[in-house]
Amino acid sequence: MYYSEEIESEMVKFHNSLTEKHKRRYAALEAKKLGQGGIKYVSELLGCHRNTITEGKNELENKEIEEFNDQAIRAKGGGRKRCFEKIPELDQAFLSVVQEHTAGDPMNVEIKWTYLNQAQIVEGLKAKGIKVSMPIVKQLLDKHNYVKRKAQKQLATGHTKNRNEQFENIDRLKQEYSNAGDPIISIDTKKKSILATCIEQENSTQLK
Repeated sequence: MYYSEEIESEMVKFHNSLTEKHKRRYAALEAKKLGQGGIKYVSELLGCHRNTITEGKNELENKEIEEFNDQAIRAKGGGRKRCFEKIPELDQAFLSVVQEHTAGDPMNVEIKWTYLNQAQIVEGLKAKGIKVSMPIVKQLLDKHNYVKRKAQKQLATGHTKNRNEQFENIDRLKQEYSNAGDPIISIDTKKKSILATCIEQENSTQLK
């Protein structure tokens, strides 16, 4: 990764606001700044072809770059189609990959994150027959309002017995309740509540 996720997002927005001519020159300029590997990185991030970046580089190196000409600008939509246009099922496939690995802020329903990293999401989409790069996954996360979760704990709390089994059992119970049409409530609390105690007892019973 050459730039932070925030900078990448701003680069994509700025690139999409430009004309076709200025898009290739901006992409070429960014690739030139990055040096080796820059063309591949910028091509995947901005969704433009390597040849387009090369053409932009040639234009930048030409000392007599022509003046802006409206008639020479390609009509809107005439460029290389982005993944979102070429793969109409991309959004649905992405949501199905992260669905079982999504959590959120109990104090704000609009804030959510996924426990999967970008490489894992790429592999999840690949398993569904869709090949995309990590910059595209980053755009999907932004598009569907996923935020990066900030780590709070500085030290490990140690090993918890049957930790994985507990979460697997919770996922199984959630699926059973969902299939039966019953409501599912998620509560995040520091102190152990009656509901938390009931869940613990249910987990303990299932594990036995």
